[in-house]
Amino acid sequence: MQFSKVCTMTLSCLGQIALPISDADRSERFYGDSLGLPKLFRYGELVFFDCGGVRLMLDGSGKAPVQAGTGVCHYFKVEQIEAVAAALQAKGVVFEAAPHLVAKMPDHELWMGFFRDPDGHLLAVMEEKR
Repeated sequence: MQFSKVCTMTLSCLGQIALPISDADRSERFYGDSLGLPKLFRYGELVFFDCGGVRLMLDGSGKAPVQAGTGVCHYFKVEQIEAVAAALQAKGVVFEAAPHLVAKMPDHELWMGFFRDPDGHLLAVMEEKR
């Protein structure tokens, strides 16, 4: 088979990220109350949050297995990472690695801090300090 036309496709941005969870009520409280993400809506065991224009879908339906520690990490961009970490800790979030310098770039420093959600999924806050 010979193709006479080449098709191209460009991806621009993420619209939604799905994350399997074991308990929709518990995760709704963690992501909404503890992390402060704006809840968009809930449909049964699916809970949707806004992450700066990208929709986070927490899937508690049981259709997808919950597998923490799979190498996936969601990074939340923040300003004043130390203050954000302190506010999260005051709401019960436990950091595995407190905010720390990860890399020095020519025009900024990259800082990150890591914690887990109730199902053990790795999450992080990150700041590019200029």
